[in-house]
Amino acid sequence: MTEIEQMIAKARQAQATYVNHFDQDDVDMAVKITTRTIYDHAEELAKLAVEETQMGVYEDKVAKNRNKSKGVYWDLKGKKSMGILSIDERTGLIEIAKPIGAVAGVTPMTNPIVTPMSKIAFALKSRNAIIIAPHPKAKKCSSLAVKYIVEALKAIDVPEGMVQIIEEPSLDKTQELMARCDVTVATGGMPMVKSAYSSGKPSYGVGAGNVQVIVDRNIDYDLATQKIITGRSFDNGIICSGEQSCIYPQECREAVIEGFKKAKAYVCTKEEREKVVAAIFEDGHTARDVVGQSAAKIAAKAGITIPEGTKVIVLESNGGFGIDDPISKEKMCPVLAMFPYQYFDQAIDIAQTNLNNEGNGHTAGLHSNSQANIIKAGSELSVSRLIVNAPCATTAGGSIQNGLPVTNTLGCGSWGNNSISENFTFKHLLNITRVAPLQTRMQVPTDEEIWK
Repeated sequence: MTEIEQMIAKARQAQATYVNHFDQDDVDMAVKITTRTIYDHAEELAKLAVEETQMGVYEDKVAKNRNKSKGVYWDLKGKKSMGILSIDERTGLIEIAKPIGAVAGVTPMTNPIVTPMSKIAFALKSRNAIIIAPHPKAKKCSSLAVKYIVEALKAIDVPEGMVQIIEEPSLDKTQELMARCDVTVATGGMPMVKSAYSSGKPSYGVGAGNVQVIVDRNIDYDLATQKIITGRSFDNGIICSGEQSCIYPQECREAVIEGFKKAKAYVCTKEEREKVVAAIFEDGHTARDVVGQSAAKIAAKAGITIPEGTKVIVLESNGGFGIDDPISKEKMCPVLAMFPYQYFDQAIDIAQTNLNNEGNGHTAGLHSNSQANIIKAGSELSVSRLIVNAPCATTAGGSIQNGLPVTNTLGCGSWGNNSISENFTFKHLLNITRVAPLQTRMQVPTDEEIWK
């Protein structure tokens, strides 16, 4: 047997025991232990993640480890995930939840701690075994995180094999895992997601991010720009739901730029803009050596001088958008694009055109006091999430305050070639049996009544 075959066999044996001996309270305790373990080791794991991947910000990773851990737990707490979920009073239809089996959890180097954590929590909540396939460049920190979780779960006798990780990951091993498991949850680059969809097994993937943020008129521009820079700078811009473009009213340019400066962003001159564009893009994609790097390192590569303490480098449009300006694409570093608009419909057009270029289906942001414009943007933009008056980077993946399930796997719908257009959570790892008795007491309408 191959290593993966052995892991799958171990997972299936453990899952059978888990299903037979763990009730809802036991399952919920397993989720609590999983999430609390990462919360308690937040600093150590954040430090190791930065050291190993050479990207991101230590303080932000600590915050991410803590906030995602408690957010996932709070979101799952008290939710039923086994047995009878519901009984329809009118029809008598009964829904019964059942686990899928063995889950393959493919995780990225950009979020090497919280992504395994959330997938493990979702799997245990739905009574599925899970095998994590980490990114090879994040194998140490991901393995340590999983090791801590496995050790902690021993306190409640979670069967050995319910949670496993490929300690020496490779593309071949990941592909074999995806082909042998019962379902894959793939969080990572588009080639990996495509590979998951081609594995022959059910798969949940994610789409590319390129979050377009519209700034409306008649708002507090200092507050809006501060939130945008908070999101764009978080973990040095490697969050897929992080702000990428600010689309602002053209007559408010000075107010927006002043707000950016107060938030410690630097707005480039036209000459500096071209140098930064050349530094961050290679063959139309983000250059590998700028991913998750600081504004200071990007400025040094571009050969420009920026003030000490600058969090984000801002590039103004060349007059076009979409394919006519490279800065309309995703930039996995603390660089933000600016596009002016004359009227709100034009702002939506700019955002949609940029999304069509890259990132369709993922997330957009809007800072507005107009409910009409909020509904308009939500109705017209092809995104699965519209974040309103908040940093996208830290809330699109779910928040206790916005109702979105807390996760690290964000579905992008058919727009992003995904099977779901919502935040992935435990419910997506359940099979549902629907028991459907005929209710003879229900009157069947006549044909005349139906077609009336």
